[in-house]
Amino acid sequence: MFRDQAQPAFAGLDLLYASALTQAAMVREGSISSEALVALAIQRARDTTTDINCIAVPRYERALEDARHIDVEIARGADPGPLCGVPVTVKDGIATVGDRQTFGSLSMVGVIAERDDVVWARLKAAGAVLIGKTATPEFYHEVTTHSALHGVTRNPWSLKLTPGGSSGGAAAALAAGIGSLAVGSDGGGSLRCPAACTGTLALKPTVGRIPHESFPDTFGNYSSMGPMAHCVEDLVAMYAIMSGPTDADALSSLARVADGSRCSGNLEGTRIGWLAKPGGYLVETEISDRCSAALGVLERAGASLQPDLEPRLLDGAHAIYRVIGAVGHAGRLRQLGASARSMWGETFRNIADLGMSFSAADLAQAQEARTALFRRVQYVFRHVDVIATPSLTRSPGPAAAQCPVHGEDYAAWAAALYPFNLTGHPAISVPCGFTSEGLPVGIQFVARWHDEERLFDLAATLQAASLGWTERPSL
Repeated sequence: MFRDQAQPAFAGLDLLYASALTQAAMVREGSISSEALVALAIQRARDTTTDINCIAVPRYERALEDARHIDVEIARGADPGPLCGVPVTVKDGIATVGDRQTFGSLSMVGVIAERDDVVWARLKAAGAVLIGKTATPEFYHEVTTHSALHGVTRNPWSLKLTPGGSSGGAAAALAAGIGSLAVGSDGGGSLRCPAACTGTLALKPTVGRIPHESFPDTFGNYSSMGPMAHCVEDLVAMYAIMSGPTDADALSSLARVADGSRCSGNLEGTRIGWLAKPGGYLVETEISDRCSAALGVLERAGASLQPDLEPRLLDGAHAIYRVIGAVGHAGRLRQLGASARSMWGETFRNIADLGMSFSAADLAQAQEARTALFRRVQYVFRHVDVIATPSLTRSPGPAAAQCPVHGEDYAAWAAALYPFNLTGHPAISVPCGFTSEGLPVGIQFVARWHDEERLFDLAATLQAASLGWTERPSL
C-alpha cells in the first residue's frame, strides 16, 4: 500500500520533503552524508526563522556533530538504525539531555534536562539526529502556539494564522521542511490540532502505548507522546520505535511493542461510523465537504459507512476535561511555588486559579463522568470499527489569538479531539484536502484501544488517493 521506496535522486527542498525512510536509505548507501542532510535541514530552519518562528531551542552545532558521528559509523560498516542520519525535532518540554526544557515558560528558563526522555532515547538509538526543540504555548495550556518566552509561531500555509497547538512548533517545522519527523504530545488535541492546521499526519496512540514518563499522574493519565510525519510509512516506523513499556509509566505495562509491518491498507469489511457534528458543534461547510470526499475514497476501497452515529455521543466532554485539565495545571502552583506565578502569562494564571477553585468532590465527579464517557464510546465500538470526525470544526484563526483549553473557543474548535484524550482511544489526524483559501483540512479516525494498525490502513488509503498530500507551503 505504501509508495515504492526506490525513488529518483533528490536535491534541495525535494530532499527535505522526501520520506524519512528514503533519507535514511540514502545516508546508509552513501548517496548523501548525514552531515549534509542535517545541514540542509538546519539551513531551512534558519531561512524560515523570521517567518514561522518554530524552533525554540536550536541545537544546530550539536546536531552536526551527531551527524558526523553517524557518518563515521557507516564508514566503519555499522548500521546506526532505521532512521540513520535523519533530522528530527522534539517538542520543548520533552527531556533531551543537556538542552533547555522550558515548556514555553519564563519560569522554566534555567531548567536543563539531565537525561533523555525514553521516547527520544529510542529514536536516538534508531539513528535520528535532533536539530532542535520546537515551540509550545506555556505548559501546553493552549491550542495556539505563542508565549512570552518564544513569541508567536506561525502557520507555513498562511503566516497570519496559527499552526494550532500545543505541538504547533513541531507541526510548523514539519510542514516547512525543517526535519523529516517530529515528536509531540497530546493532552487535549495537541498533536491532532496542529496536524490538521498544517496538512501533516499525527497519531495520538492508545494511552500508555507510547510511554509518557514525564506525565505526573501515571494512573490518571490522559496525555500521550506521539509521532508526526509527512507520510504514513514514516509515521508507522516512528510509532514502532517509540512504543513499548517502560518502568516509569504504569499504563505502558499494558501495551506490547508495536509491529510496524502490520499496516496492510486492506479496508474490506471495515465499518466506519461518521460523527458529523462532534459535541453538537457546527462544522465549516468546506471542512465537511473535504471529509465527505475522503470517506468516499474509503468506501470505494471496501469500507462501509454508517453516517448516523449517536449525535450526543461526546456531549459534556469539555465540562469533564475542564475540571481534570485545570486541576492538573493547578498542581504547578505547588510544584513551582508562588514565586513562579509572576512569570506566567495571564491565561495560564487563570487556568491554574480555576483548577484551585474546584473541590475534591468536583474532581471525583469529573473522573466518574470520564468513565461514563469511556463506556459510551466503548459501546459504539460494538457496532463500528472506526469513528470518523472532522479533526477540527473550523480553519485556524489568527496566529496570536488566545485559545486556552478551559475556554469555549477551544471547546468548540477541538470538540472532536479532547474527548478521546479522556477515553484513551487511539486517534489519528489525516490530511484530506484544502479549503478554497488554500488551508489544509484534516479528518480524524478513532479506533479501539491498541488498534492503531487499523488507523494506519485508513491513512494509507487516503495517502494513495493523494487529496493534496504532495502540496507544499510557498515559503
